[in-house]
Amino acid sequence: MARPEIRTVPTTPFADQRPGTSGLRKKVSEFLQPNYLENFVQCIFDSIETGQRQILVLGGDGRFHNRQAIQPILKLAAANGFAKVLVGRGGILSTPAASCIIRKTGACGGIILSASHNPGGPHGDFGVKFNVANGGPAPEPVTEAIYELSRHIARYYTVDAADVDIDHLGSLQLGATTVEVIDPVEAYAALMESLFDFDRMSDLLSGGRFRMRFDAMHAVTGPYAHEILEKRLGAPVGTVVNGTPLEDFGGLHPDPNLVNARQLIDAMNAPDGPDFGAASDGDGDRNMVLGRNFFVTPSDSLAILAANAEVAPGYAKGLAGIARSMPTSRAADRVAADLNIPCYETPTGWKYFGNLLDAGLTSLCGEESFGAGSDHIREKDGLWAVLFWLNILAARKVSVEALVRAHWGKFGRHYFTRHDYEGLDVSVAQDLVGALEQAAPGLVGRTFAGMALTQGDDFTYVDPVDHSVAKHQGVRLVFSDRARIVYRLSGTGTQGATLRIYLERFEREVAQHDLSPELAFGALAAAAEDIAQVESRTGRTRASITT
Repeated sequence: MARPEIRTVPTTPFADQRPGTSGLRKKVSEFLQPNYLENFVQCIFDSIETGQRQILVLGGDGRFHNRQAIQPILKLAAANGFAKVLVGRGGILSTPAASCIIRKTGACGGIILSASHNPGGPHGDFGVKFNVANGGPAPEPVTEAIYELSRHIARYYTVDAADVDIDHLGSLQLGATTVEVIDPVEAYAALMESLFDFDRMSDLLSGGRFRMRFDAMHAVTGPYAHEILEKRLGAPVGTVVNGTPLEDFGGLHPDPNLVNARQLIDAMNAPDGPDFGAASDGDGDRNMVLGRNFFVTPSDSLAILAANAEVAPGYAKGLAGIARSMPTSRAADRVAADLNIPCYETPTGWKYFGNLLDAGLTSLCGEESFGAGSDHIREKDGLWAVLFWLNILAARKVSVEALVRAHWGKFGRHYFTRHDYEGLDVSVAQDLVGALEQAAPGLVGRTFAGMALTQGDDFTYVDPVDHSVAKHQGVRLVFSDRARIVYRLSGTGTQGATLRIYLERFEREVAQHDLSPELAFGALAAAAEDIAQVESRTGRTRASITT
């Protein structure tokens, strides 16, 4: 059979293709513009040296336009000289699994089709993210190079060929390129078995005394959870709910938090609720953990995983260090001090953990936005975190609540909350944060809501490995009683701007570990408004979402 002809297609640039915190995210309608997807993917390929175009990993979270986008990307890959493309069956591949496969196969990188936790469907969001050879998100120099290429692109390359069958395992040729359709779960599940004590976890789940519920939110982790939890660990069928990936996530917003995961929360709060509950997001890299009538904050979750890591075989030799994003509570810092290991504070964005992991400086990483992971891959990993919790619960033989309360008893409790103001006018939000950046140092020494401010700065991160500098990563305000306020703009939305305000208060006394939100954050919330003047600047009287 004759090879398909490589065709050069003239095109013109789009002005809005600068990748954000985790790839290029836009409304589906924008990706449906002629040449929009092809332009951006061609720029990714142009950023890769010709001689390095060996193996490419490709897949996504199953949202609307996932299957359709796979086909032109395969044809672009063939025209750009890739030797092999590994594509998940049905176009499905979670972000953690993609990272796993990139690392296992020595691929030069991977394209993940997802807008993560953002809504799906014809009127929802779509995204394209490029992960590099270490399995992690492309670092800023790479994304900036892709953006620069997008500003001047004049052509892309494709082949004239029929669409590829991506629903059956096996290999076929697309020109000189081998397209291999792979099981999206197999390599990832094997990696999990190497990290955790599956025998002990199986005893816990199959004995009938312990019940769990995992809500896949009709997103990508459904197939992974069915295979690992129900088949390999023996949890009863029905443990995994909403386990079939759907193009619109079944109408759910696949962002596991106290607002969007109401179905799971209601089940956990019922009198006969399960002992352990968990959920993951659109592309499988986030997690939410619950006990019966008990919510575990992501910041506490990271600290508890670190404090109990030795019970999991993959971490039994100890941790090199812990890393957390700057807005994440300082609960992990206390565990690191107790273990006599370093704790690194980075900007928000998983790409900032990559150098630390590659250099062997840290073993566990986490963000307050329901993300945690380790050196097993270079992404946050929702199901990994759930399995880690299961391993700890099986070893400690206590409830979720008892485990968390014991942790607070030893280390103290870091009360933590986040207020999201979504869909703000971009210029208004930027002016608000810009004013805070300018004002923060001069606020030191002043008193707000009865609290003296001892530190105020615009967070700048100097990478300890390559010494690169990331500026304007959020405004930090620290008070004399160890309370903290952080303000930052999010880079994951597709409409307007999202302002996030984080409040953190430390409490050592066990008798003070059950304060209501009003008591825990009342003074701090008043100080946050007094300093930022959010209501007068934005017209918003309350946050869109509080977690």
